[in-house]
Amino acid sequence: MSTHQASCQCKDLSATFDGDPDFVIVCNCRACQKRTGAPFGTGAYFRKTQMQVTGEARGWGRTAETGRALENFFCPTCGTTLYWTLEMRPDHVGVAFGAFDTKLPDPVRVIWTEEQHYWVAFPDDLPRFPKGSPEPR
Repeated sequence: MSTHQASCQCKDLSATFDGDPDFVIVCNCRACQKRTGAPFGTGAYFRKTQMQVTGEARGWGRTAETGRALENFFCPTCGTTLYWTLEMRPDHVGVAFGAFDTKLPDPVRVIWTEEQHYWVAFPDDLPRFPKGSPEPR
């Protein structure tokens, strides 16, 4: 079984996951752009039962454009948003892809393409959705 560790910039907040993520998603929504300071965000989605957190995390919640709640958890020392929870996926936690020190699976889809910057390109074989992900099964 694989073990993956993610941490903030100062390493005061970290999360360890037993096993691989269920899926990885690239999101182009404006909120992810603001959260990351980058043209898109990439999240690895693990089951909450796989996660062990070390250090203090502070939360900040909001309502997404879909009308559903989400909460970002960040390090109070360096400000890195390390993970988030989504009302849409109550059994999962999303984790910032760039915070991992280990190799993760490739993304399975690209979402919020209607807010994607024109100069950003993804592999042609990735499914794309103009808004959020389809409803989970």
